[in-house]
Amino acid sequence: MIKIWLNLIAPSLVAGLLAAACQTVPLTGRSQLQLVSEQEELAMGLNSFQEVLHKEKLSQDARQNERVSRVGARIAAATGRTDYQWEFRLIEDDQQVNAFCLPGGKVAVYTGILPIARDDAGLAVIIGHEVAHAIARHGAERVSQQMVAEGATAAAVTLLGGSDPDRANLYAGLLGAGASVGVLLPYSRLQESEADRLGMIYMAKAGYDPRAARDLWLRMAESGAGKSKPPEILSTHPSDATRIRQIEARIPEALQYYRPR
Repeated sequence: MIKIWLNLIAPSLVAGLLAAACQTVPLTGRSQLQLVSEQEELAMGLNSFQEVLHKEKLSQDARQNERVSRVGARIAAATGRTDYQWEFRLIEDDQQVNAFCLPGGKVAVYTGILPIARDDAGLAVIIGHEVAHAIARHGAERVSQQMVAEGATAAAVTLLGGSDPDRANLYAGLLGAGASVGVLLPYSRLQESEADRLGMIYMAKAGYDPRAARDLWLRMAESGAGKSKPPEILSTHPSDATRIRQIEARIPEALQYYRPR
């Protein structure tokens, strides 16, 4: 069944999409599918950031706000994206061990991750990773992949399901699950690993020792953050062990960019 789908749909679909929408990730050189324009992506990022700031409580801790802004500004400068309107906000939520960066350089750090960050270098690992997602346009890439997966699934269901709605629903479920586990989740894990790699380079360029990345993710694993994780094959992120191993392997590359301040 999958073979029929691949033979009938995939070749022409993939060829057309690659010709029209293939772009390259900075520094890593990886080719990626982009069906969303950068202008659309920036607009979505700004709207989402404004919604978050409207809903969340911003921290009033002047010292920690200054720290987030200072470290963030150094990472932002290291990316070379002077066209972004960078913003760095600290959200008061000690239960959220998290941070994010939306398209256009809209960065938020939750207070719950600061104890794990510990120092400026640890915070640089976190911000560098999130900023890397935005620079590499991972969000738009995920949307593009989802569009292709949904379109291909719909076409396959039409061909294979015919006029029988029960068969169509069955095929839709099987193909959707196959696309998720076989394509979308592996790409998500690839993006997370790529963000680790880019983030280490950006923090090194900003004058932070990239070896702090290994220490940060060891602390993250020990903290139990996200303890109820699914098996790696069903997860959007690499396992802690995989992530730490990959980071250790990439330290020599990042050190080539490191100039202590």
